[in-house]
Amino acid sequence: MNDRRDLQLVLDSGTPIVIAETRDESRFLELLVDLGVTQRALGYRPLYRWTVTDGMQRLDLELERQQQEAEPEQALRQIRSAEKPGIYALLDFHPFLVEPVNVRLLKDIALAAAKTRTSVILIGHRVELPAELQPFAARFTLKLPDPTERLAIVNRCVDEYSEQHGGVRVDRNALQLLVKNLGGLTHADTERLARNAIRDDGAITAADVPAVTQAKYQLLNRGGVLSFEYETARLEELAGFGSVKRWLEQRRGVFGGGRPRGLDAPKGILLIGVQGCGKSLAAKAAASVFGVPLLRLDFSALYNKYHGETERNLRESLQTAEVMSPCVLWLDEIEKGLATGNDESGTSRRVLGVFLTWMAERKAQVFLVATANDVHELPPELIRKGRFDEIFFVDLPTEAERAQILIIHLKKRGLDPRGVALADLVRATDGFSGAEIEQGVVAALYAAHALGQPPQTAHFLAELESTRPLSVLLAERVGELREWARGRTVPAQ
Repeated sequence: MNDRRDLQLVLDSGTPIVIAETRDESRFLELLVDLGVTQRALGYRPLYRWTVTDGMQRLDLELERQQQEAEPEQALRQIRSAEKPGIYALLDFHPFLVEPVNVRLLKDIALAAAKTRTSVILIGHRVELPAELQPFAARFTLKLPDPTERLAIVNRCVDEYSEQHGGVRVDRNALQLLVKNLGGLTHADTERLARNAIRDDGAITAADVPAVTQAKYQLLNRGGVLSFEYETARLEELAGFGSVKRWLEQRRGVFGGGRPRGLDAPKGILLIGVQGCGKSLAAKAAASVFGVPLLRLDFSALYNKYHGETERNLRESLQTAEVMSPCVLWLDEIEKGLATGNDESGTSRRVLGVFLTWMAERKAQVFLVATANDVHELPPELIRKGRFDEIFFVDLPTEAERAQILIIHLKKRGLDPRGVALADLVRATDGFSGAEIEQGVVAALYAAHALGQPPQTAHFLAELESTRPLSVLLAERVGELREWARGRTVPAQ
């Protein structure tokens, strides 16, 4: 296995400190033991495990199970004073790395490692190594199971269930989908979700796949920065956006499918425009067109007061999106997360750097849909040519689009558009955004209900005429945005 070979290379290289960030602790320890069993010849090093609950124990032999040196400092002193070579796996040691004495002891061990042939492996879900120890350390990452390994895991679960309950009904197409949707999980999580899918009804069917996908997302999104949008939008729910719709339809067969030679997969689009004009709905429609999951990145949850944590949150979120690929990643109001103008700490600049690097280097099929209301807050590096496939400008809806928006929202609420004077309502909504038209419809329904009357044209006109749309309240800003977009963007309509 590649994991075994790579870990062996790291240990044989003489690196004194190895950092293994993993949630699959049991598998990593099994890999260490298995590696030791195959290296029982010349140069073999005993394997020890330390935990704060059980202390230092021999891991590669069933002997010497007595507890010793549970205190972190004493455990490190024991390792430093050991006269024989050894490999020491310290589990969840990261909280004790803030103690200066522990840092010094680890440095002493690292400095003497060339002579003692001692390796210390720090295992945990997140390990931040002090700067003094970083020159002596290397990181090792367990590879996630590939399709062949995932199929083997599912088949093993099928065999186990069959032995206990007398057989499992397997739909071969559903099995392939299940194996595909389990991608990106650890061995332990893959096995657990496979068992749950089988245990539910003693079968593997197409009905198991959505539940597995949802459970997979919950496992991957432990940080809460990403949200899984269960409801997407059909193109017919999106009024206007003719250019965007054609653009997406032209790339439907290329994204997530086989690509003709020389044709790159679509990377993403940036939607800039007036607030409330359907940019968010367009992001949902993109996922529907491509037939893939929609993930939403919440920049407000991304930022953390501790140095480096914000960038780390972003990296983990982008890695999660890659694991969920093919998918659409929706970055709503991107200027709020990547604006760098008033950032004195430099965090936004670093976040922007992480994001731009990922955009340039990503290989996974993650289609970006970014939306922005204030173009002047966007850093120039983000909107230069090549970052996004296309930049669309979303303007206030035209007369025909306003009619379509009214029809959509009337039908959505069980009303017949033929029962109102649609032309009058279209004229009354001149300068309105789609969101403002929707709220006008909702307000009219409340007004009619309060009067105990069926909704009529007069109710809608009264509410619309009492509303001052954003294009009036912020006329200068809307005009400035339109002027900027002219010649720089493609009209979305």
